[in-house]
Amino acid sequence: MHYKSPDNSVHFLDDDSFVHLLPAGSIQITDEEANTIRTAKQATAQAAKTYAEKRAAEYPPMTDYLDGIAKGDQAQIAKYIADCQAVKAKYPKG
Repeated sequence: MHYKSPDNSVHFLDDDSFVHLLPAGSIQITDEEANTIRTAKQATAQAAKTYAEKRAAEYPPMTDYLDGIAKGDQAQIAKYIADCQAVKAKYPKG
């Protein structure tokens, strides 16, 4: 069961015997309402990130590049660079 506290935090309990541990004023909500609140919070958190944080989360792993260098695989290196450029285009500075 999901509960929403007065500060709009969502809590999940699988047993009603723990309801007393919820913040005062919490109300029971549906799964759909809980998902809506979580989605909105995630969107707000994503919007609050800087372009650098967004880029860092989506850049391909550096090991892909290093593996391409070690193998002499120019296609792998080019793909890594293209993937990085795509992330930069998706999240421009400023």
